[in-house]
Amino acid sequence: MTNKMWGGRFASGPAAIMEEINASIDFDKRLSAQDIAGSRAHCEMLARTGIIDREDASVILKGLDTIASEIEAGNFEYSRALEDIHMNIEARLAALAGPVAGKLHTARSRNDQVATDFKLYIREALLHLEGLLHDLQRELAQKALLHAATVMPGFTHLQSAQPVTFGHHCLAYVEMFARDRSRFADARKRADECPLGAAALAGTSFPIDREQTAKALGFSGPAANSLDAVSDRDFVLEALSGASITAVHLSRLAEEIVVWSSPGFGLVKLSDAFTTGSSIMPQKRNPDAAELVRAKTGAVFGAFTQLLIVMKGLPLAYSKDMQEDKVPAFTALDTLSLMLAAMSGMVGDLEPDKEAMAKAAGEGYSTATDLADWLVRNLDMPFREAHGVTGKIVALAESSAIALENVPLGDMQKIESGITDDVFSVLSVEDSVKSRTSFGGTAPSNVRKMAQKWIKRLESDPTSG
Repeated sequence: MTNKMWGGRFASGPAAIMEEINASIDFDKRLSAQDIAGSRAHCEMLARTGIIDREDASVILKGLDTIASEIEAGNFEYSRALEDIHMNIEARLAALAGPVAGKLHTARSRNDQVATDFKLYIREALLHLEGLLHDLQRELAQKALLHAATVMPGFTHLQSAQPVTFGHHCLAYVEMFARDRSRFADARKRADECPLGAAALAGTSFPIDREQTAKALGFSGPAANSLDAVSDRDFVLEALSGASITAVHLSRLAEEIVVWSSPGFGLVKLSDAFTTGSSIMPQKRNPDAAELVRAKTGAVFGAFTQLLIVMKGLPLAYSKDMQEDKVPAFTALDTLSLMLAAMSGMVGDLEPDKEAMAKAAGEGYSTATDLADWLVRNLDMPFREAHGVTGKIVALAESSAIALENVPLGDMQKIESGITDDVFSVLSVEDSVKSRTSFGGTAPSNVRKMAQKWIKRLESDPTSG
């Protein structure tokens, strides 16, 4: 049988396999709220401009309210034969309102309709992700304040480098996630033009008021070019790009949690809430939540790449290829939402082992740079020369299997006669971190100040990084 939604051009219905590949209702039904919102705004505009009668508009709006209630209650019957959420709602509206329902599609197309629906969805999703990032930043900032003076090893190349504080390390991720929030906020700004009214691709001859519909839907204004309005998916790509960078940051933190919680490091502990056991090894406590955050990053990257490939060769304006934008976006943004929630839980749950951290912080001659800096300050030695002297003292300590601060003064003086016993005031890990008072440094006083600043900022402005 013919599909009534396509009109008289088609004498018969699609082949079964065509219906299978063409239908999108299985996934785009989650745009129902946005589709109804767009239809309401469009209907009210049509009535206000006199394109349809007020009485007809009232009937249509009442039908849309009924459909919204049915969907919310779980009583709406979706049909794959009707392809997508737009046709499903339109068909139900026709059943409720009769022929007058057909007036709703005046001066619009599914092309501008789906672009509007999806843009509304992406904007809401980005705002949701900003909120989750805010929660994670707050957990990290509070942990940073609590552990502003908790010394731990700082690494480069995953080798012991210089002592830092755990609080300072937490604040590094606060900064990363602030950039992520700003990217999402910027993406929302660039998704602030409404496609509705662009129709199929060329606009419409009806005297519509696109400013009215844009305002009703929360946009700053209408998209300026009808071709671009229906064919643009930059707002999805930008959301997925930002999501991918956020996923990178989450995966890096997850990797550190996995490494830190392993017996070889033993720097942090997770409770039963975010670990699992082994079916055969009773002693195991596996950081599965962190491992899954790390692994799920691939789904986010994959979605971004998939949509880039879909869009890369499309001529203007709309092509059916663009139907394939939704599943990757839904998958990626849902996945990232779960990752953020899990990471917030892990950060709140995570407890550093202060004793183990302090011990590890002193390993690997991590205060060697402090020794070199002492030589520069006290002996007016060029840093490169001080670097060489320090390297010789480290080699001596290593050959004697002793810590740097335990090298006898006399042995140091054999390498550099100007060294005095004051040098020992800079060789402990505690003294090392206290000395790093430059802006952005790891000194506990710096960390406390910055953590407090972030906590205050997050409490006063929960919607922007």
